[in-house]
Amino acid sequence: MITFVMIVAPAAASRKRSSESRRISVIFALALVIVACTSTLAATESTEQRPAFAVLLFSKTGGFRHDSISAGIAAIKDLGDHHGFRVDATEDATVFTDGGLEKYHVVVFLNTTGDILDSSEEAAFERFLRRGRGFVGIHSATDTEYGWPWYGGLVAAYFRRHPAIQPATLKVADKAHPSTKHLPAEWTRTDEWYDFRDDPSPRVNVLIRIDETTYAGGTMGASHPIAWYHEYEGGRAWYTALGHTTESYKEPAFLGHLLGGILWAAGLTLE
Repeated sequence: MITFVMIVAPAAASRKRSSESRRISVIFALALVIVACTSTLAATESTEQRPAFAVLLFSKTGGFRHDSISAGIAAIKDLGDHHGFRVDATEDATVFTDGGLEKYHVVVFLNTTGDILDSSEEAAFERFLRRGRGFVGIHSATDTEYGWPWYGGLVAAYFRRHPAIQPATLKVADKAHPSTKHLPAEWTRTDEWYDFRDDPSPRVNVLIRIDETTYAGGTMGASHPIAWYHEYEGGRAWYTALGHTTESYKEPAFLGHLLGGILWAAGLTLE
């Protein structure tokens, strides 16, 4: 009897261990599947959430400083959050090196004024654009770097003067561009309206003109461009003279104008 038990008991124990081993193997296999699925899902979500491109938002001023800069930064960051691009805001000009600019597809000058880059920073920005990258200038970007001829060609015109802030009617000259296709043919809004030292029309593609009969103080005549774009030395440049007021950065139509300009400068289009 004792011998019988000694013989049978190990077999029973072996079957029990075998059953437990199979259960452990099944559980382990399921765990591997779960881990693999989780990793795949995380990788997919990471890919989906990765920004399509990055924007350097530069707002350094060497002259007049606009009160609307902080509102502009917040608004453009919000555009990035909602439309899949990253926005890094800075006033530190030392980022203008080949390495510092490499990760960006677009540089935005938001209400910059005066002399804001030294000669080495200027050279790095020139190389950045020649690599096929983009530039967006907002409002007083044309009141910037008067002594840098290359930049004058990039922005296409320099600020000369402006009358008091007041309403005026804008006339859209290009309804196909992503920065204007959402706008009405005539768009009435309030802002600070720039006159420029000369008419950039022969050098650029005009997006919007301002009707000088609808406000007081304009001196450029019937052809008074207020927003434009062009290709420049291998890159893309887009400019709007709109954006002086803090209220501008809460206007859906104006924000759509900026969004289309940023996407075009990045080489993309609005879906």
